[in-house]
Amino acid sequence: MSVKVLLAITQAFALTMSVAFLVYVVVIVVPYLRRKPGPVGDPADFTWHFFVPCRDEQVVIRDTIRYLRTTFRKAHVWVVDDDSEDRTARVVRMLWRRHGGYDPYLHLVPRVRPEARTGKGDALNAAYRALNDWMGPDAARDDVVVVVVDADGRPAPNCLEVCAARHLFGDPEVGAVQLDVWMSNVETPPPTRNPVGRWFGLKLAQLQDLEFRTAIAAIQTSRGFTGTISMGGNGQFTRLTALDSIAGGTEEPWRGSLLEDFELGVHLLTAGWRTGFTPDSHVAQEGLYSLRRFLVQRTRWGQGTMQCARYLRRIWDSPHVTTLGAAEMMYYLAQPWLQLLGSLLYPIPFLLLVVSTAGDPAQMWTWFTEGAWILFAIYGSFGLLPFLVWGPIYQLKCLRSKNILRGIGMGFAYAAYIYTFYVTSWRALFRLVRGRNGWAKTRRNTEQATGAKVALDA
Repeated sequence: MSVKVLLAITQAFALTMSVAFLVYVVVIVVPYLRRKPGPVGDPADFTWHFFVPCRDEQVVIRDTIRYLRTTFRKAHVWVVDDDSEDRTARVVRMLWRRHGGYDPYLHLVPRVRPEARTGKGDALNAAYRALNDWMGPDAARDDVVVVVVDADGRPAPNCLEVCAARHLFGDPEVGAVQLDVWMSNVETPPPTRNPVGRWFGLKLAQLQDLEFRTAIAAIQTSRGFTGTISMGGNGQFTRLTALDSIAGGTEEPWRGSLLEDFELGVHLLTAGWRTGFTPDSHVAQEGLYSLRRFLVQRTRWGQGTMQCARYLRRIWDSPHVTTLGAAEMMYYLAQPWLQLLGSLLYPIPFLLLVVSTAGDPAQMWTWFTEGAWILFAIYGSFGLLPFLVWGPIYQLKCLRSKNILRGIGMGFAYAAYIYTFYVTSWRALFRLVRGRNGWAKTRRNTEQATGAKVALDA
């Protein structure tokens, strides 16, 4: 087989994958852009319990508790201290004793090793069991909603009324609702004197905001048509009776995957519950400034997605998931594997071109200039456009700015950002093969390697 034929075959295969992905992007962009805000409901119709899993979160937990307790005064806050090695638990206890009394809406769930530090899902299960014990066996559970918030999370003040709407928890068949996710530090550069580091860190945080508020929000919106809206690890609202239905005798609605949020959604959907997504409210969290920490986080997410492939049979066999919905979930679970395949296929045409050019420059130049360049141009365009489009959309829809040039620039930056997932997919595969399935916490931007100190006054 000649180099030109091999080049054409690999190029055609990679181009087919790129075109398919471009069509997918077009399909999800349309409903995302056309969506209108929905009605709200009455939060008083429900009882709200915030679960805040913490592992060495002393630098952020005090402000988070104060925010939750002052913004949602009738909501309970359950802080799970996962055997922190810092003063997380002490901060919570001091806030509990504020003003010389005790806060009946603030609860600390302490965990100790060896049961502790085994994953976010286990920490949430501990909070679930503590809530059950606190409520007692005879308490009404139909109107109770559990809200998972990260230790740096800031749910928008309107989130309860939005989630209480008739089309969300006002519908008894809806078992869970996921909020939109925003980055809270898109205008705050990292505290470094290095101007390049400040620019890069701020840009990385902005790209995470772009990803969640456009691409991920569009995917979630489109999943409303397939009935497969998935849960996120932050801003995750779940009806208590829905958790009960999948908890089993061990009282563990969350399972052992590194992607415990998606895993929870799988169990809810296959148990017959509907899930919802709303961009009418949001939860804000810190975007990461560090590329190294970003890669660690996304490696964990990629490995969790690979682990969840074990649920493919469960999804396909479930009478509650449509064929279209099962296909959509299978496509999502295939993403890290497709990225592995793409990282092998996409460079081949360019490598073959370089090798062939080095062997016979004149012949390859003639072949290239006589029309082959069009194939490479199309090949590159289809590989870039599905990511480039989100920059202008983010600029217009999210930032309400008409600076199209900046939007295009953000689109190119987002394309480069997405290609880091090829790296994290390989890292995830290596961890999976080596049996390294442990959960590693991603350090906050404000933490130092030696451990941050915080004032403990209430």
